[in-house]
Amino acid sequence: MARRKPLIAALLLAVLLGHALVLQWLAWQAQEQAALKLMAAPMFTRLLQPAAPVAPPPVAVTKPARVRAPRPATIEAVASSTPAEVTTTAPAPVPATETVAAEPAQATPTAALTPAEEVATTPTPTVPAPTATATASPSPSPATLDSWPGDTRLSYRVGGYFRGELHGDARVQWQRQGDRYQTRIDIDLGPVSVVMTSQGQVTEQGLAPSAYEETRVGKRRSAQLQERQVTLSDGSQVPRPDGVQDTASQFVELSHRFASGQLPLEVGRSVSLWLARPGGVDYWTYDVVKKEVLQTPQLGAVEAFHLKPRPLANARGNITAEMWFAPSLQYLPVRILVTAGDANLDLFVEKIEQR
Repeated sequence: MARRKPLIAALLLAVLLGHALVLQWLAWQAQEQAALKLMAAPMFTRLLQPAAPVAPPPVAVTKPARVRAPRPATIEAVASSTPAEVTTTAPAPVPATETVAAEPAQATPTAALTPAEEVATTPTPTVPAPTATATASPSPSPATLDSWPGDTRLSYRVGGYFRGELHGDARVQWQRQGDRYQTRIDIDLGPVSVVMTSQGQVTEQGLAPSAYEETRVGKRRSAQLQERQVTLSDGSQVPRPDGVQDTASQFVELSHRFASGQLPLEVGRSVSLWLARPGGVDYWTYDVVKKEVLQTPQLGAVEAFHLKPRPLANARGNITAEMWFAPSLQYLPVRILVTAGDANLDLFVEKIEQR
C-alpha cells in the first residue's frame, strides 16, 4: 500500500496538469475568437502638408434619415469669428496630487489612464431636449464614398501626467475598402499600450459602426452595435440611437462632417452625437470655443478650431477630451487633450501620411 501512494500522487498530479493545460488552451481559443478581423495594413505614399482649405459644398437641408446599421462584424482570429491665439508649444503636464477617478463610458482615447469603468447603471438612450445655448445644426446631406478621405495615418507625440510624467507616441489610422471602414487608435507609453479599433460600414448618413474593441494592459473589452441595440461588455443591451459613433470612429466622422460642409466649423457653434463604449452609450455635445494657431514640430503653424465637451448629464466619471480640427489639413484632428481629474494625456500631431 505504501508503494502505491507515490504512484497515485503522480497520477493525480498528471491529471491536474492536463486539466490546467486544457483550460489554458480553451482560454486562448476564446481570446482568439473574440477579436476583430483586421484589414491589411495600407502602404502610405505621401505626407500631407497644410494647404488652403477647400470651401465645403452648400449644405442641402434634407429630412433626417435613420441610419441602418450593418450586421455585427464577424469575430475571428486576433490579430472664425474670433481672433486667433498662438500656442508656441504643447502645454506642459499638470502635476497630479490625487488618484484618477472612475472612468466614464464616453468616447475618448483615455484607456491609458486605466481607471475602472462602471457599468452598473446604463441609461436608456433618449435624445435630450435642446438647451437654450445649443446651436441648431443643419440636417446632414447624403455622403458619397468619394467624399471620404483615402487611407490616412496621423502620428502624434504624446505627453502628460499620471503619477509621474508621461511620454510616448500615438497613431490614428483610417482605412476603407469599398463601403467597409476601419479606424484604429494605438497609444504607446512604454510599459503601457492601448489599442482601440472600430469597424463598420460607410452609409449615406455617415459611419455606421458595427463593432468596437479596446485593449489595455492585456485586457480586452468590446461593444457590438447591432441594427437596433448595442451589446455592452457585460452582456447587457441598450437601444441603439440613430447616428451613434464610438471612441475611435468619432474622429473620422466629425472630420468628414466638417470637410463636407454638413456641419459648419465656426466659433460659437456646437455639435452633438451619441457615443458608444463598452460601458454604456452617452450623448455628447462639443462646443466650438475658439480658433487657435498651434505651432507643430514638423508642419509649422497650423490654425485649428478648439472643440470642448460639455459635462455629461449622468456622468460615470470625470474624463473629458478636447479636440482641435485643422481646416488646412483636411479638417483632421491635429491635437487631442484628455483629462481625468488631475491627470492629462496630450496628443500633438507630428506628421500625416496618406495613400
